[in-house]
Amino acid sequence: MNGPVTLVEALARHAVERPGREALVVLREDPESRAPRSRPGVRLPGLLVPRGLVQERDEPVRRGGRLAPLLATRTDYAELDAAARRLAVLLADRGVAGGRVLVLQSETANFVSSVLGCLYAGAVAVPAPVPGNRRNHDERTLGILKDAAISLVLTDRAAAPGISRLIAEAGHGGVPCLAVDAIEQPDPADWRMPALDPDAPAVLQYTSGSTGDPRGVMVSHRNLAANQRAVTALLGTGPEDRIGGWLPLHHDMGLIGQLMHPLWLGATSVHLPAELFMRHPVHWLRTVSEHRLTVSGGPDIGYELCRRRVTERQLEGVDLSGWRTAVNAAEDVRPTTLDGFARRFEPYGFRPEAFLPAYGLAEATLAVTGGRRGRTGPLAADAAALEQHRLTGPLPGRPVRELVGCGRPGPEGPELRIVDPQTREELPEGRIGEVWVRGESVAAGYWKRPLENNATFRAVTAAGAEGFLRTGDLGVLRDGELYLTGRLKELLLVAGRNLYPQDIERGAQQLSSRLGAGVVFSAGPRDGLVLVQEVRPGGRADLDLPALNLSLRVFVSREFEVRIGNVLLVRPGTVRRTTSGKLERSTMRSLLLAGRLRPLHQVLDPEVAELVEAASPTARKDRT
Repeated sequence: MNGPVTLVEALARHAVERPGREALVVLREDPESRAPRSRPGVRLPGLLVPRGLVQERDEPVRRGGRLAPLLATRTDYAELDAAARRLAVLLADRGVAGGRVLVLQSETANFVSSVLGCLYAGAVAVPAPVPGNRRNHDERTLGILKDAAISLVLTDRAAAPGISRLIAEAGHGGVPCLAVDAIEQPDPADWRMPALDPDAPAVLQYTSGSTGDPRGVMVSHRNLAANQRAVTALLGTGPEDRIGGWLPLHHDMGLIGQLMHPLWLGATSVHLPAELFMRHPVHWLRTVSEHRLTVSGGPDIGYELCRRRVTERQLEGVDLSGWRTAVNAAEDVRPTTLDGFARRFEPYGFRPEAFLPAYGLAEATLAVTGGRRGRTGPLAADAAALEQHRLTGPLPGRPVRELVGCGRPGPEGPELRIVDPQTREELPEGRIGEVWVRGESVAAGYWKRPLENNATFRAVTAAGAEGFLRTGDLGVLRDGELYLTGRLKELLLVAGRNLYPQDIERGAQQLSSRLGAGVVFSAGPRDGLVLVQEVRPGGRADLDLPALNLSLRVFVSREFEVRIGNVLLVRPGTVRRTTSGKLERSTMRSLLLAGRLRPLHQVLDPEVAELVEAASPTARKDRT
């Protein structure tokens, strides 16, 4: 193999061979085009905005009915390499080589130089979102700090005081907090290429889970290189591509797919701040158009928000004809989203065949499979048969579920098999089972979790094939294409039937245009079904919450032939998502049973109501 072994080698080579080539483009608002404005809070993957009305003092002023253009800061490969070298020398002087460095940066450029500086120093980068004004943010930061035994925190001047106070109050005052934009950095010529062990961790990528007990995936230099080769084969990318989007860089798809992948290729990485996309989804489309992105992507919800919230006036001058590959991954891919987005934006040059539904996970570094939309259409399946883990065609008069194919591993990708999760027998095409993966992209395991690693990362099939990652995802192969059907841990066992929560969630959303995200899970001593459903803001005079609640319960009973005795209608932003956009059903269950949800209206079974009431803050206060 003639290519680089590590990302550090790749970047150092690009800095020598193409120093003036544009490596990084960071977009931001013009400070002079901002004005205060209040609007309802919104929640997107990795971004938590307080419920109710929040004051957004950086709302862009519209010029002639259009959004003000964004400013771009451009960095070439020589400048990026020099920034990484300077920080690496500083980290080496502080003796953190081999240690874990927590990266908490609110500015994209500082985040990029901090992560690359860690790699250049032989330290382990631990990217995470900057803690905000919500308790779960602080808990997650402190959980990572403790779990990873952090040696140093890299942040900026604006965030350093708050972060230092947070970690000191939690008893970790001995961990230094360094603002990279407030110190004099050394000469980059003092940097020396470290002796990097390809199997040593390069990044600890913390996955979703309970905020106080996060799990860090140990992504090695070898894993990064292997997955970059796999992504290159899946996407057909090269040095001339322009790759980017709005995903946060502490999220694996943003970090590895939209930052590290173009830097590995010697291409250009373009970054739109996620909060700008959250406020105005059209910013994503304008970024693709104005910065000539050839590859961009995100979770299904990102495409759906564009379809629903972008106006014709905002699209003036937008040209999406250069968008060659639109990756849809990180959560369930819906046929209605793909079709609706394509129809909505085809007049602006978007081509339906640009869609590339994909499947991946942090435990496999990033990508596992990918395939072009249009090569195979949605797979129509009998919903009742899916409950029994069988794949059959639709039957007259019976509910149908459409599954979107997520492609297959590329020639450089990992090996994939479908396995019975109980017997561990490999299943043939057409049989539903757990997705197992092995290959160089698969990480060694979670940081400091040897027992869990043996069960999850070193699984053995009944026939004796070793070294597989158990993904916990359920899927089926048809003509070599992977179709995902659900999550093993999230299957609902109701009256002897296996129900997929996403089927109920999707159906419920169709009852009203006012309904947003929703989650279904089981709770209580009898494992009764619970639906937590967001209701979008709007005029309250025409919104009959009790009637809406009843409609949801009747719908579930009629369409799925099960009783749902617990429906909570909540404000937008209540339903939790992971940083990759996946619904956190287990977290929502914990919040309900801890009495921490504040519904607009609810109907609860007596057993569940008793548990919630006993755990409510008022009840806890009365007991003290």
